[in-house]
Amino acid sequence: MATLNVPPSLTAISPKNGFHFLPKNTRRVYDILAEVYPVSTMLFHSEAHKLALSLAGIKDGMRVLEVATGSGEMFRRLLRSNPNGLTCGIDISPNMAARTQRVARRRIPKAASHCQAVDARNMPFKDGAFDAVVCCYLLELLGEEDIMQAMAEMRRVLRPNGKLALILIGQQVPAFNAWYKVISSIAPAFLGRQVESSIPDVMYSYDFRLEHDRQVRQTLYPSRVVIARK
Repeated sequence: MATLNVPPSLTAISPKNGFHFLPKNTRRVYDILAEVYPVSTMLFHSEAHKLALSLAGIKDGMRVLEVATGSGEMFRRLLRSNPNGLTCGIDISPNMAARTQRVARRRIPKAASHCQAVDARNMPFKDGAFDAVVCCYLLELLGEEDIMQAMAEMRRVLRPNGKLALILIGQQVPAFNAWYKVISSIAPAFLGRQVESSIPDVMYSYDFRLEHDRQVRQTLYPSRVVIARK
């Protein structure tokens, strides 16, 4: 991959030893956790999902992409909001992608959906293919240049004036930040590290126009919901 111009606020996250995204490790961890990950979503993520969906302007009949579906909870929300459109999903974990597709087809069989195992840094979609792109809790797992690559791809596949909805792990709770730093040092392929304070700079660097920036907490777990327009 070509070297990208990474904003200083992003490189400052790990100025000395950095954070290295290892796709094989992340894929392996989430393949193992595919069947139990919904518990995490239920306890920590569902309120952020609801908020993002309410702000993203998803309407029936759209072409919608979710980047990093996880076990599919947000993907099913998108399907219910867009039963007559096309909802696609990708995840680096084949097991996560397969679970998302399997459960979606069983619970919402009439909706047009397709989910596949794809790296967000190199998506197999045409330029401007989607009206909206949604991405939840992915960027924390990526290295600095990987975040830039993923953001470039999300912008590329989004149509002009389309919306990007990001959900990030929040940093507004000091006690949570301290806990997260310790746990993420033990399991970096699962948790990554917090990056939300730097992501607006990345979005601005790709000419996104921010429309909403909200914070939400669930079971003491902070999230940040950012909605931007291309």
